[in-house]
Amino acid sequence: MSTIAAFYGGKSILITGATGFLGKVLMEKLFRTSPDLKVIYILVRPKAGQTLQQRVVQILNSKLFEKAKEVCPNVHEKIRAVYADLNQNDLAISKGDMQELLSCTNIVFHCAATVRFNDHLRHAVQLNVTATQKLLLMASQMPKLEAFIHISTAFSNCNLKHIDEVIYPCPVEPKKIIDSMEWLDDAIIDEITPKLIGDQPNTYTYTKALGEMVVQQEGGNLNVAIVRPSIVGATWQEPFPGWVDNLNGPSGLIIATGKGFLRALRATPMAVADVIPVDIVVNLTLAVGWYTAVQRPKSTLIYHCTSGNLNPCYWGKMGFQVLATFEKIPFERAFRRPNADLTSNTFTTQYWNAVSHWAPAIIYDFYLRLTGRKPRMTKLMNRLLRTVSMLEYFINRSWEWSTCNTEMLMSKLSPEDQRVFNFDVRQLNWLEYIENYVLGIKKYLLKEDMAGIPEAKQHLKRLRNIHYLFNTALFLIAWRLLMARSQMARNVWFFIVSFCYKFLSYFRAPRTLKI
Repeated sequence: MSTIAAFYGGKSILITGATGFLGKVLMEKLFRTSPDLKVIYILVRPKAGQTLQQRVVQILNSKLFEKAKEVCPNVHEKIRAVYADLNQNDLAISKGDMQELLSCTNIVFHCAATVRFNDHLRHAVQLNVTATQKLLLMASQMPKLEAFIHISTAFSNCNLKHIDEVIYPCPVEPKKIIDSMEWLDDAIIDEITPKLIGDQPNTYTYTKALGEMVVQQEGGNLNVAIVRPSIVGATWQEPFPGWVDNLNGPSGLIIATGKGFLRALRATPMAVADVIPVDIVVNLTLAVGWYTAVQRPKSTLIYHCTSGNLNPCYWGKMGFQVLATFEKIPFERAFRRPNADLTSNTFTTQYWNAVSHWAPAIIYDFYLRLTGRKPRMTKLMNRLLRTVSMLEYFINRSWEWSTCNTEMLMSKLSPEDQRVFNFDVRQLNWLEYIENYVLGIKKYLLKEDMAGIPEAKQHLKRLRNIHYLFNTALFLIAWRLLMARSQMARNVWFFIVSFCYKFLSYFRAPRTLKI
């Protein structure tokens, strides 16, 4: 019997960010391994005309929860959706709901955050810092609370090369940042943002670092722990390989490449692509919740959930494996999903030559206008280029994360817990994982029919040929213009032609002598 699974039995658990990628997998794992848990409270707000209950039903009706429903048939009854808005300072939770949460909650998993790199500082502070502060205040009023687990990011201190499992201080106190965001107007915030974030690359990593400081300063006597995952990707094993439902992490890159939008790659091949499967993150998070509640560490422990130190996969290797997978399971025709938001991916290794990508985009949009359709390719390329410019900081660097606490926790688990809540990234086979990742995107995210693979292969081949043809034509035109303007270019060209002629003549000479 799993000790961790038994621990969550009968518990009332509060999860923020439960409608997100990590939150869904966390809920699924809890229902599948601890079906006798009491209730999971999730903070939700209406979206796209859907009520809270409709959003819950939509989540539970996804393929992700099929196995969980077999183990826990009354899963619908064990979810309690609570209206909340983390964009509001008071979180907009009603008095009755607040009272229930305060009196019943045993475990809090704070997963909610904005992961947009270019988010306005005011919005990023509200979601990643102020909301964390308000949740900690709530937690301090929960008499039955056993553990508060805060999900941060391994990149919260990415301005450092080596990152230990400690909370690093920020130049400006979080309370001062929170207070200033309440009265400064947007223009002033835009002006001071570069100075505030300093050597941090964006508002996301900066505010996640501030959030960690808030946890340290205002955690009080709570049993608090912080989990820092790196680039969260599709599932590795649970509940089945390759499940993914969003464009974060490498997913946006894979889709853009598979759809034929991106053909050229520029990255540091030996930079570590520190991807971590979402089920590993969830297993570690649940193990941390158990250990924090049962052992009650004297200080706030930080757990790095990364792969680079123990089982590294490099951007160059990952790129080759993705492209090799496309040869077997390519995506269907490009532009089949024109509404796909490819700009929400978090990490990518792509970089495009502006001419070789904008020019085909302009030509394609011209074709769309001629056929009476709305042009969209140029706009899409502009958005992709802007996204990549924000990500260059990450794709050309590697970090070293210490994992002492994570390894310590693994040693505390029984053999059964190590099997049920496996977070040992050393067991991960990257080739199999990436192939399942690509297949999962095709099946679960794009919802493409596997029967369309032959047609997709032909389409991918046509896109590749068009790309090569266009680049060849572009090179010849550029070379012709250069020869027309430069005597040196003409001399080089004549030298190359003369050398090739002599080289061929050398091989013909012996044949002539033999005759």
